[in-house]
Amino acid sequence: MTPEQRRQDVEDACATTILEGRNVTFDDIAARTGLGRATLYRNSDLRRIIEEHRARGKEAHTLSGLTNEIAHLRIALDALATTVRRHEEEIRRLRKSKSERTDLLRRPKLGPD
Repeated sequence: MTPEQRRQDVEDACATTILEGRNVTFDDIAARTGLGRATLYRNSDLRRIIEEHRARGKEAHTLSGLTNEIAHLRIALDALATTVRRHEEEIRRLRKSKSERTDLLRRPKLGPD
């Protein structure tokens, strides 16, 4: 199993647990994924996923939880918008550069042949 598959399995197990209205625990996720609890604790990526779901699961239906989630989504959206603007600027710069090079190639040469 690749690390990406492990992460996805843990994500899926956490989501299923929350949808069932249960608290996310390392024991439950270990049982659902077939991974050992020690693996879940030692692997920082897997541990982070579980801890994030635990926090979200507890706060999912509270006003402060929703407020925090919205704040995190706004931050992520702002970061994404900044990246998109930077990429658009880069595309414009590259198109302009390409156009200028094409114009130079199309100009008739002056002077004796």
